[in-house]
Amino acid sequence: MKRLFTALLIAASALATQAATLQPEKSDVSFTFKQMGVPVDGKFKKFEAQLDFDAKKPEAGKIAFTVDLGSVSLGDASFDEELAKPTWFDTKRNGKATFVSNGIKPTAPGKYDVAGKLTIKGASRDVVVPITVASGVASGSVAIRRLDFKIGDGEWADTSMVANDVIVKFKLAFAGI
Repeated sequence: MKRLFTALLIAASALATQAATLQPEKSDVSFTFKQMGVPVDGKFKKFEAQLDFDAKKPEAGKIAFTVDLGSVSLGDASFDEELAKPTWFDTKRNGKATFVSNGIKPTAPGKYDVAGKLTIKGASRDVVVPITVASGVASGSVAIRRLDFKIGDGEWADTSMVANDVIVKFKLAFAGI
């Protein structure tokens, strides 16, 4: 009986520390910016996320997120091709954007501030991303400044044409949380 109990404790412990699994088909990563004052919506079709999170101990959690910049879509192939160029995402040399958490702080039931490092085109910035976790879904949005990450260099650095502020929205469904 003691062996069975020990085996059950070991199995339960392994399951408790197992990271959640992203369900991409139920998830979405999108963004909105303004071009000449008009909102433009886009999305990323390929992304990965690793989540090791226990709502009872959120401070011990870890989140890593990677976006394939080449999967960007504004709904028009010619715009998508433009975004792949060095002036924008430079997907040949900088194909991925990453976020790696370094702290999770509860702010209200089911709500957290996730601090971490966001890296795009080789430029890294500390950001705090407010998220809500409910029914296996982590969602939220964060404002970034595209010029902090060298997105839209040269003639496109004029923020009267393309605004500097970009709102990134996400809904990430996970099995196991």
